[in-house]
Amino acid sequence: MARKFFVGGNFKSNGTVASIKSIIEHLNNAKLNPNVEVAIAPPAIYLLLANEITRKDIAIAAQNIFDKGNGAYTGEISAEQLKDAGIHWVLIGHSERRALLGESDKFIASKTKAALAQGLSVILCIGESLEQREAGVTIDVVTSQLAAVAEEVSDWSKIVVAYEPVWAIGTGKVATTAQAQEVHAAIRAWLKENVSEKAAEETRILYGGSVTDKNSKELAQQPDVDGFLVGGASLKPAFVDIINSAA
Repeated sequence: MARKFFVGGNFKSNGTVASIKSIIEHLNNAKLNPNVEVAIAPPAIYLLLANEITRKDIAIAAQNIFDKGNGAYTGEISAEQLKDAGIHWVLIGHSERRALLGESDKFIASKTKAALAQGLSVILCIGESLEQREAGVTIDVVTSQLAAVAEEVSDWSKIVVAYEPVWAIGTGKVATTAQAQEVHAAIRAWLKENVSEKAAEETRILYGGSVTDKNSKELAQQPDVDGFLVGGASLKPAFVDIINSAA
């Protein structure tokens, strides 16, 4: 079964009403490869605006949820609320939240379970630090992050895995195509051994980390790279070229 190429745009904590409208207008008018699934993740305050004005073949994703349901959780957004608002995707486990807010593998797994329970689709972010890369434990790190989710989740059909080496996020550094392919292949092998052959064959594994229109075409040619999770470049017109790089 061929895996449909997937490109996500993580706006992070960027944007205004005017700039979000401008970015979306550019996407709405662009000629996008119909064989690529696209999702954009604006800040929470702009989710409803984005969902209202974005063309329907582009999904809207939240950047985070809480693992509890509705209740006395000031400042949090529940999976139930996203579902009610017509937001069907959510990013979970981004390295910035792991590092800056101390989100543990267990907490990320719990949030993934909560999202799936409401029928949401998840972009599950994993990745190693520079220190871990230099220590030669990259595969151990990313598979332990996956293992935490596997303890809570058996059905991976609504999960897209995004491998984002922390040392390459926002730094301008990019894993070489060989480095990216090596880790992606190891992730797929781990899924086959620890989840199921079906999950290994069907789960899309994205690369993220300073992806631009300059490096996306070469990365897209790797057999286990099924798309991208794009940060800063998703705010720019070149995001369209990244989406179309799978051609």
